[in-house]
Amino acid sequence: MEHVKIVAQNKKAYHDYFIDETFEAGVSLAGSEVKSIRGGKVSFADSFVSIKGREAILENFYIAPYEKGSFFNLESRRDRTLLLNRREIDKLRAAVERKGYTIVATKIYFKHSLVKFEIGLARGKHNYDKRNALKERELEREAERAAF
Repeated sequence: MEHVKIVAQNKKAYHDYFIDETFEAGVSLAGSEVKSIRGGKVSFADSFVSIKGREAILENFYIAPYEKGSFFNLESRRDRTLLLNRREIDKLRAAVERKGYTIVATKIYFKHSLVKFEIGLARGKHNYDKRNALKERELEREAERAAF
């Protein structure tokens, strides 16, 4: 059994997109950023993944500056390199270019002592898809309540 501690999930991604496939990616961080992540001071708002050259870049992901850090703290919304192998990057690039997919970060977690991101290959939902998902979730909750 693997030791995984989920720090945050991007619920809005599951609301706005159909997530077809997920990938696990490491991320290049500084030490003070890891300490802020351990404290849960992160936000997925407006973040996305882009493929530039042979790298996957996580853009606009917010990590709060470490409170006990010095004035050398890094910018909170800087671009961060995701660590994926070449085959995965090529697969993501092909899907984005040909099929109209986008890549979103869905989860950040610690696996053993390493920070990992779960990124998803996503297709946008229409408003009627979102309404249907909300309706189904509400029906499931009512059925659960009736069972008790």
